[in-house]
Amino acid sequence: MATMLMSTQGTDGDVLPFIRLGGELRRAGHDVTLFSHAPFAERAARAGLDFVAVDTDAGYARHMADTTALIGTRDLSWADLFRRHGLYGQLAWEVREMAARHRPGDTVLIGRHTSTFSVRFAAELLGAPAVWVALSPSQLMLVGMAVHSCRTQLAPGMDTVRRDLGLNPVTDWRAWFREVDLELGLWPEWFDEAGLRTPARVVRTGFVVPDESPGETLPAAAEELLAERPVLLTGGTSRMQDRGFYEAAVGGCAGRRVMLVARHADLLPDPLPGGMTWFPRLPFREVVPKVSALVHHGGVGTLTRGLAAGVPQVILADTVDRPDNAARLAGAGLAAWLPSSRWNPGEVSAAVAAAVADTGYLERCRKITGDLDPAAGPAEARIRIEHLVGPR
Repeated sequence: MATMLMSTQGTDGDVLPFIRLGGELRRAGHDVTLFSHAPFAERAARAGLDFVAVDTDAGYARHMADTTALIGTRDLSWADLFRRHGLYGQLAWEVREMAARHRPGDTVLIGRHTSTFSVRFAAELLGAPAVWVALSPSQLMLVGMAVHSCRTQLAPGMDTVRRDLGLNPVTDWRAWFREVDLELGLWPEWFDEAGLRTPARVVRTGFVVPDESPGETLPAAAEELLAERPVLLTGGTSRMQDRGFYEAAVGGCAGRRVMLVARHADLLPDPLPGGMTWFPRLPFREVVPKVSALVHHGGVGTLTRGLAAGVPQVILADTVDRPDNAARLAGAGLAAWLPSSRWNPGEVSAAVAAAVADTGYLERCRKITGDLDPAAGPAEARIRIEHLVGPR
């Protein structure tokens, strides 16, 4: 079978869908290697993937902190990020590692849309097909920003890497970003229609729901709390949430039984209101179907879990893809969306109350989403990728 070389960087929401897709490719008999952050090695191994760490656990933590500063506070530029973390050297190293695993005529390179330069460089160097995988529609809308960053900040470093690899400098970054063999969008048609339509060249395969870690158990305290059908509140796994999100969300949920899931406890109000129980992580596949409402940040993985379970959602979305995700879900009548200008306990409280009382949500959700088979998206993406295998 074929060799699939995958690369992605970022938070759980950026990496776990690739692990799910890689697992689908592996079950079909392909050799799959994932290049990503060190903390994801165990998850990749459990999916049957070979894994190449692009950093260390400590390096990943520093990278995520600086990425938060870049996107959230804008205290850093893209040039600062590349320089501080040696990303030009990492890029060249990753391309060479991909070249060492390349099997001529039998290799496909798969990367996160717009940001995984190694996949595009390696595809040019090796003459192998390349696939961009977009995890949300807004990633396609950010191509213009990526083009601007490359032109104004990153081009000298990128061109140095390319010359060292034997590649010519990029003269037209906008065209370069489009020069791939396949662009996949991991969302369904109805989600696309709920906002600005994505280009016709993008093949939409459906949502990819990340697998939970095998063997992850539900704590006894969570089991007891679920019997009361609490509200589930989460801001995702990254630090890309400021205290404003948690202060508004926690304040708006005060007075209710709440499961608060947040990896970084230092971002939370202290003390928490009575009736609110904090967990650093939980197996959402098991938890989400048993809650009365889901209050969250707008990440695709989280909103997909909510849709799959038919649970009413309240989204407090800010930065990157989240406002667009939230607007699409709200436009389809499947969520209440509060932008940051409306993050106050009163509005959040009213939205949560309406969600908890929304007894018609499941029926309304199923009319739009169908049964939301979590296996359908990865299977369709695999089929599309397999079409690229063979001589070019």
